[in-house]
Amino acid sequence: MHQGLFRSRFSAMLLLTILFPAAKNRLMRLRLLLSLSLFSLFQFSVAPVAVAQLVFTSNDDTAHSRPQYEAASQTFREAFERYVRNDSIVGASYVIVKEGRVVERHSLGQADRELNQPVDEHTIFHWGSITKTLTAVAIMQLRDRGKLSLDDSITRYVPELNRIHSDYGPVSQVTLRHLLSHTSGFQNPTWPYRDDDKPWQPFEPTEWSQLVAMMPYQELAFKPGSRFSYSNPAFIYLARVIEKVSGLPWQTYIRRNILIPVGMKRSYFNLSPPSLAKDRSNNYTVFVNEKGDETVKTNGREFDTGITTPNGGLNAPLDDLVRWVSFLTRKAAVTGSTVLSRSSLEEMWRPVVPVTATAEHPQSMGLSFFLDRRKFSSETITFIGHTGSQAGFRAFLEFNPRNGFAVIAGFNTSRAYGHNEAENKSAQISQKGFNDLRELSLLMLQ
Repeated sequence: MHQGLFRSRFSAMLLLTILFPAAKNRLMRLRLLLSLSLFSLFQFSVAPVAVAQLVFTSNDDTAHSRPQYEAASQTFREAFERYVRNDSIVGASYVIVKEGRVVERHSLGQADRELNQPVDEHTIFHWGSITKTLTAVAIMQLRDRGKLSLDDSITRYVPELNRIHSDYGPVSQVTLRHLLSHTSGFQNPTWPYRDDDKPWQPFEPTEWSQLVAMMPYQELAFKPGSRFSYSNPAFIYLARVIEKVSGLPWQTYIRRNILIPVGMKRSYFNLSPPSLAKDRSNNYTVFVNEKGDETVKTNGREFDTGITTPNGGLNAPLDDLVRWVSFLTRKAAVTGSTVLSRSSLEEMWRPVVPVTATAEHPQSMGLSFFLDRRKFSSETITFIGHTGSQAGFRAFLEFNPRNGFAVIAGFNTSRAYGHNEAENKSAQISQKGFNDLRELSLLMLQ
């Protein structure tokens, strides 16, 4: 017998042995026999093991270890529901993504409690500091196009920063790499002068000139590159670089070079366009008095992040974040090469500086992304992600670059702090619950 024909018939017999018992009715079995009979007539030189692997992959593409995933998924879902309930969160949602496809979606509560509007797949959340990942990818784009170097001094593009005081040498030693990795020494808050108890004050400063006016009253906290310290204004300065190099406003550049190519069609910044306003979630803050009594305040759907938009202004439904994480993991049919190469993304995921040194939960900072290295029984995995928190919104995004698994979660309620001891304790418990939930999500991504 011809060797190729032998292999094709052997493959057909192997497939029949595997698949025939699984067929659920006579019609399916007849179709299977017909298909395999036709298959055996052709002299394909396909190894039977390869054929069997193809069948298994097509039938088991949700998770590489389904029982382990399902157990972790159920544990996370129960913890998510418990956290939402115990923390008085009005509305929340999460999705689990595998290779660019949503394999699980779970929503709870209301996007707007006054209108009795439930959270659903169309709900638009605010993503806060996850916006920084867009700004960082834009910088890497311009680097790859030969427009700048990560080792360029920030003062080359933003000379106003020379006004900031430094006891550690000139501010000109701060590079774009320092800004991306939160090692610049610049302050954490963009505008620490706002009084949250005075609603007449702007939510954030709206003009660059306001930031420049306060620079002589600021200082570098340490020698650039020597340690980690999260800085929100660092990403405003990076946005100034993008604008100067590209000649475009930051929002225009991001939309043209990231949002549109990736397919984030319902994403926008700050105030909602009329066509999307109905889907935007309201947001809420839980206040606690000295006796421990809670009051949930409605903050209003619309707010303007002003000059801070590049570090926290993104609004989007979860499905657009699915497209973003699918690009990052390069597991979906998006034109990723037109946005950023895989090698440049992996460069962003290399550790630059430690964030926490605990043996149990070590965390490092890459270029705008947080890296969580976790040891499991059989392997060590570095998960990539970012969190966001602004107004009443909180969110996290985590993914495993090895297998394309990701989890994205958004909440429309947070807790106030600073008014009394009971409220501060409440906020601490809430933050711990948030951190524990994020940590639990990593177990699903193995």
